[in-house]
Amino acid sequence: MEKKDIDKFLELPLAELIARADKIRRRFAGNRVELCNILNAKSGLCSEDCKFCAQSARHKTGTQAYPLKSKAEMLEAARHAKEIGAERFDIVTSGDKLSPEDFGVIVDAIREITAEVKIKMCASLGSMGDKEFCLLKAAGLSRYHHNIESSPRFFAKIVSTHTFEDRLKTIKAAKRAGLEVCSGGIIGMGETMDDRIQMALILKELKVDSVPLNILVPIVGTPLGNNPVLSGEEVIRTIAIFRIILKDKIIKIAAGRESVFKDFQALGFMAGANGMLIGGYLTIKGRSVAEDQQLVSQVEKLWQA
Repeated sequence: MEKKDIDKFLELPLAELIARADKIRRRFAGNRVELCNILNAKSGLCSEDCKFCAQSARHKTGTQAYPLKSKAEMLEAARHAKEIGAERFDIVTSGDKLSPEDFGVIVDAIREITAEVKIKMCASLGSMGDKEFCLLKAAGLSRYHHNIESSPRFFAKIVSTHTFEDRLKTIKAAKRAGLEVCSGGIIGMGETMDDRIQMALILKELKVDSVPLNILVPIVGTPLGNNPVLSGEEVIRTIAIFRIILKDKIIKIAAGRESVFKDFQALGFMAGANGMLIGGYLTIKGRSVAEDQQLVSQVEKLWQA
């Protein structure tokens, strides 16, 4: 699909754009919502300077910092994830690289969770190479999460301590190891719609399997703390365009959906989304599990109608 074709979709009335995206979702992605639960297993004190992130040591946000949780805590969190209906459990750590000791603990935890809890395992552990990914896959990891955040042009405006190409290297290494890849980004950081389209086209070229779309929640103390919150219509248009470009991929509504959509979150799923995080985010509390379970039930009934 060429850029000029995508631009034509942007000119459509919102209702027609939603209908187009929903038709593509039904044809290529089916009628099921994928649920993922994440554990913030190591928080804060990150050396990177991502302008949107509350966990950077360069920003004064008051975010709680703690070292890597124990294997027992990870196992308990995985059991809870399965209890609340998550299909996937994601171990997430702050920082660009793990120490060998922390990496070893996580590999052991993934192995035990896969054997005992029997939930699909994901991880978001920063930059990794071929050797680490092979070890993770052998332990039972099925999907690696590593966002590209935005377009190459805009990435340089929000991060200076690593490059867009660094992100791509990690994603390609995960793919070489035979892992699925979850990669998306954040909208509402000041980027243009063209930046978002470029991000979607790159994700399509990378053949990622799942695409989380976070909506910036401005956090006091970060350089983006005063950014205005996106309108619901702009978010809906973005979700729809991602579905039209990515067709059969999982498009996951992540952080920020509560603040933008409030009680109308089903709109995001009618516009092409087919996945979400349940049970909260890294440093932001989400809705209750019961509310999200009810939302999923409502969405899947609408899809079957």
